[in-house]
Amino acid sequence: MVGVALIGSGRMGLFHGETLSRRLPGVRLVAVADPVPGAAAKLGAEREYTDPEQVWTDSDVDAVVIAAPARFHAGLAVAAARAGKHIFCEKPMATTLADADRVIDATRAAGVVLQVGFNRRFAPDWAAARALIDSGQVGTPRLLRSLTRDPGGFDPARVAPGTIFLETLIHDFDTLRFLNPGSEAVQVHAFADALVEPEWRDRGLLDTAVVTVRFGNGAVGTAEACFEASYGYDVRGEVLGSGGMLAMGDGRRTGMTFSGPDGRVVETARGDQELFAGAYIAELAAFTDAVRAGTPPRVTGEDARAALAIALAAGESARTGKVTEVAK
Repeated sequence: MVGVALIGSGRMGLFHGETLSRRLPGVRLVAVADPVPGAAAKLGAEREYTDPEQVWTDSDVDAVVIAAPARFHAGLAVAAARAGKHIFCEKPMATTLADADRVIDATRAAGVVLQVGFNRRFAPDWAAARALIDSGQVGTPRLLRSLTRDPGGFDPARVAPGTIFLETLIHDFDTLRFLNPGSEAVQVHAFADALVEPEWRDRGLLDTAVVTVRFGNGAVGTAEACFEASYGYDVRGEVLGSGGMLAMGDGRRTGMTFSGPDGRVVETARGDQELFAGAYIAELAAFTDAVRAGTPPRVTGEDARAALAIALAAGESARTGKVTEVAK
């Protein structure tokens, strides 16, 4: 039985907490740590802490799931590693490359598992695409595409500068790497603006962006994001290789189409926890399996650092309007 503590019980934290307590055999949700009490009882956790420091000394906790705000991720991960706890950390693992290196070094020194929450790798379409790429049938990747369109309803006052790159498009940057294995990004060129909430443009909001990513093997990827799509939550990907093309995702809630007097209608997913519920569960199952078996995780700290390097370069490119080198 793997004893897990959840750190952070916001929207994503609650979903992870439900998975840990109700959806994974052989996993026990020992504690929830959050400054705001109440989640532990809702999730059926044994203990509730208001300070994550209490988790580090809990001998029943083998691993932690970090779902606190992004600015706390690196510090929490380093502290968890020093306490000997295995770590699943939501993306981004850190907001600077120096902090990413601190996390990687701390977990390596402690010998604990570190997995980062790039859930799309666990979604059936994306996993099948990678398997086909690995088989050689797609040939050499030439053009790649990944997009994220959120359903809207966000509060612009709560969107920190750089969010679109560090917390939204970072999924797409990881996806481009995942679909172009063996090669790393070398340059980016980003364009971003406030097109959903233009009155917030002068206050630093960026809610719409397109990023071109050039890889060392010559492949070119495009990542795009917008914080509002009127039709729902839309995540898709595409790979054009020398041997064929792959396409992933279509945003449908089901495969059903209705043909009526207004034409053909499909139901679309309205949020990430609906579209990727299975992937969110699968990534935590893979993490707890790695903890039990002592095997490497399927998404590493190095993967998280590489995606962060692209995100930071994209932010710089959007600011300057210039092609920007991706830091090593």
